[in-house]
Amino acid sequence: MRNRRAALSAIAAAASLALTLTACGQSSEGGSEEDKGSAEGATIGIAMPTKSSERWIADGNNVKKDLESKGYKTQLVYGEDDPDQQVSQIENLITQGVRALIVAAIDNKSMNNVLQQAKDADIPVISYDRLILGTENVDYYASFDNEKVGELQGNYIVEKLGLKDGSEKGPFNIELFAGSNDDNNTRYFFQGAMNVLQPYIDKKQLVVRSKQTELNQVTTLRWDGGTAQKRMDDILTSAYKSERVDAVLSPYDGISIGILSALKSDDYGSKSKPLPVVTGQDAEVASVKSIIADQQSMTVYKDTRELAKVASNMVDAVLNDKKPEVNDTKTYDNGAKVVPAYLLEPVAVDKANYQETVVDSGYIKESDLK
Repeated sequence: MRNRRAALSAIAAAASLALTLTACGQSSEGGSEEDKGSAEGATIGIAMPTKSSERWIADGNNVKKDLESKGYKTQLVYGEDDPDQQVSQIENLITQGVRALIVAAIDNKSMNNVLQQAKDADIPVISYDRLILGTENVDYYASFDNEKVGELQGNYIVEKLGLKDGSEKGPFNIELFAGSNDDNNTRYFFQGAMNVLQPYIDKKQLVVRSKQTELNQVTTLRWDGGTAQKRMDDILTSAYKSERVDAVLSPYDGISIGILSALKSDDYGSKSKPLPVVTGQDAEVASVKSIIADQQSMTVYKDTRELAKVASNMVDAVLNDKKPEVNDTKTYDNGAKVVPAYLLEPVAVDKANYQETVVDSGYIKESDLK
């Protein structure tokens, strides 16, 4: 009888505790009912690489604006190209209880531990434009067709030098630049360009006089224009004492500006020494102005307003127990998993079409190009 009374007392105590926890808003799975409830009004963490590039400022603002239009709150942080700072910022966002993370990584291999923390807190992660590597804790990837970016750059060089359609023109001198070695997109951009350029290099219609042709020889840490300028200076000094550069593969507008500074310092752009074909990417205002002035030759326009919509739609779908729209489930293997992706199409822009592509679309104000 005593055992039966003890059992009944234990049951009553457990029931009382359950009622107390419910009154305090605690669920049996841990966390408050508010935390586990509707996604409406939830806070989303947005981690961008740096404010030193106008492109990333625009990305951050566009993602923030699009999420807030859907009723979410946002916390937007910039890591200022310091991987440790970015990891610390993401840890803080997790501690603050964000419901999802959108991350454009500075160092795509530095995220393993912090994204495990996100996983443990049941926070989905969208990898934004730069694929995060080496972790299963990336749910989706929003980007552009990055190999196509390089193909557009390579094809532009081939076309402007008149090498298409089996032409035997040449040889022309070309130098190769790539992005940061800690950004996974770098290899896709470079691979896309080299798919186009390598056959002409093999036929010696294109000659890399510096002999720097491997990806690990041509990367530019943090996509830094000053670093690119110094390397171009060194190449001109060592390999072009009596030769001229006819083309430079540049993966990004900020790098292109640095390359052009080095070229101009070596008297390129004069009547006797015209500037080579110089590619770029991101349609930044300074480079579009340079294109209009017949200095940089082209850039690749990626409408980051659309990319922001893709990323915010992914978050919205995941938090409402829906499946985000993707169009690539095979290409983006981060070393731990193939990350489902949605890829947007990039567009080549030069002096002939900048008005219709980046101005008429509202991406750049015409007044900013004066």
